[in-house]
Amino acid sequence: MTQPTTYLLRIVLFLTAVVLVAGALGRMLYAAFFNNPILDGLILAILAFGILWNIRMVLRLIPEVRWVETLRQPRDGLAQPTPPRLLAPMASMLATRNRADRLVLSTPAMQSMLDSLSSRLDEGRELSRYMTGLLIFLGLLGTFYGLLLTVGSIADVIGSLSVGSGDLNMMFDQLKTGLAKPLHGMGTAFSGSMFGLASALVLGFLDLTAGQAQNRFFNELEEWLAGLTRIGSTIGTGDGADAGIPVYVQALLEQTAENLEKLQALIARGEEGRHQQQTLLASMNDRIGVMTETMRASHVLMQRMVEDSGQQQLRGIETQLTRILSDMEQGRTQIAADIRGDLRLLTRTIAASAPAGARAP
Repeated sequence: MTQPTTYLLRIVLFLTAVVLVAGALGRMLYAAFFNNPILDGLILAILAFGILWNIRMVLRLIPEVRWVETLRQPRDGLAQPTPPRLLAPMASMLATRNRADRLVLSTPAMQSMLDSLSSRLDEGRELSRYMTGLLIFLGLLGTFYGLLLTVGSIADVIGSLSVGSGDLNMMFDQLKTGLAKPLHGMGTAFSGSMFGLASALVLGFLDLTAGQAQNRFFNELEEWLAGLTRIGSTIGTGDGADAGIPVYVQALLEQTAENLEKLQALIARGEEGRHQQQTLLASMNDRIGVMTETMRASHVLMQRMVEDSGQQQLRGIETQLTRILSDMEQGRTQIAADIRGDLRLLTRTIAASAPAGARAP
């Protein structure tokens, strides 16, 4: 939906232009204001209130648009938006509806909501229109009041002129002095008209802009509700005259249609759940395949580790046996050397202990 901030920006730009123009004509407006400060001050006060009122008329559409956008695009898990004021009947009608269900309205329900919204929007604009008319009235009132002062002052001037003396200078001075009041009355008339009509012009533009924002909101809401409305049908009699469906039959048909729509939504949710389960099963199969490949790789790695470990153990045993054989060989050689030494010693001992004759034949 169109955001009301666009129209609010238009109002701000227009008021900025009005302030610049008023600043450029500041001296003239200041002098005109003090010709009748009470009436002109009342006009400016009504203008200020009207400006604030029209800005409020646009600002109060922002939460309504936000609420409708949230209703059109519901998202689970989000907090419920603040209930609107202009769409309060619609909010109360949908208060008990499940957010997951599809919104379906009947033609009388839609027409009732649109009529309620239209009356609420018109109530706000009536005050703005009244203030515009009031400003025009106050401007005309200032004009008539100034004209009355002017006419009364002119009559006093004419009545105070003395022609019998024959002194033209004195008559001219009296006329110049007497014309001050009529001129003041004319200033009062023109200042009231200027402030009243200018204020009505400004307030009229603001009312037009606020009305465009409200009409855009109303039309877009009507277009959206038209897409959600189910139009009832009529059954014709044999003579060609149209007769409406009985109330209980229409209620039964509407209830049946709602049940069918709920069933369709339930089937759609079940189909969506089935797709999710299939996706989950496919993901589990992929993970099982990955785990199988990992287990195969681990088994091959363990076999390699076992083979490598066996080979290392055999190599260790062979090394130990080689060391044992080498040690045994060294021990045998040492024992043989020791035996030879002992035999030599024994032979020498025997030879030394034998008689001399026996030793020399």
